[in-house]
Amino acid sequence: MSYTNEQVAHLVEGTLDWETTFRMLSMPKDNGRFEQYLTALQAKVGFKDRIVLPLSPHMYIVQSAKTKQWVIKCDCGHEFCDYTDNWKLHAAIYVRDTEEAMTEVYPKLMAPDTQWQVYREYYCPTCGTMHDVEAPTPWYPVIHDFEPDIEAFYKEWVGLPVPERAA
Repeated sequence: MSYTNEQVAHLVEGTLDWETTFRMLSMPKDNGRFEQYLTALQAKVGFKDRIVLPLSPHMYIVQSAKTKQWVIKCDCGHEFCDYTDNWKLHAAIYVRDTEEAMTEVYPKLMAPDTQWQVYREYYCPTCGTMHDVEAPTPWYPVIHDFEPDIEAFYKEWVGLPVPERAA
C-alpha cells in the first residue's frame, strides 16, 4: 500500500489519524516511503542542506550545500561535527551529579545514588533542544551511540543512489 506525501507529512508532524498511522507502521513499507519521509523532514527545517539520514526527532546527517561534506545538524541549523564524530562531544552538556539535581527529575529519596549513576543531558548549544540523555556511572566516558553505514543503507535497504559526499 502506498501513501500520499501529505499523509507522510502528517505522520511526521504527529497529526495523522490513528487508524492510518497504525496501518502505516504495521504494514510493509512501500518503495518510495523513505524519500517521502525525507521530503517531509526537509520541509520542516529552515536550512538548504540536504537531509541524508535522520538521527533523532530534531537531528540529522546532512549533505552541506557548500562543501558536500556529511555533517550532523540540529533543526535550528546548528552544525555539530562530521557525521563520523561523536556529536555529544560538541553539545552543551548538563550533568546531574548531585542529589539536588536528581530531585528535579525524581521524587525525594527515589533518585539514583550519584556515586553510582549520573545523568548526562545533551543539548544543542544554539537552540537548547535536548537531543539525548545517558545514565552511566560517573567515571564512564561519553557514549558514541553508533556510526551508520549510509552507503549500505541507501544501496541495500532503500535502493536509492548514495548522496554525494566530499572526500
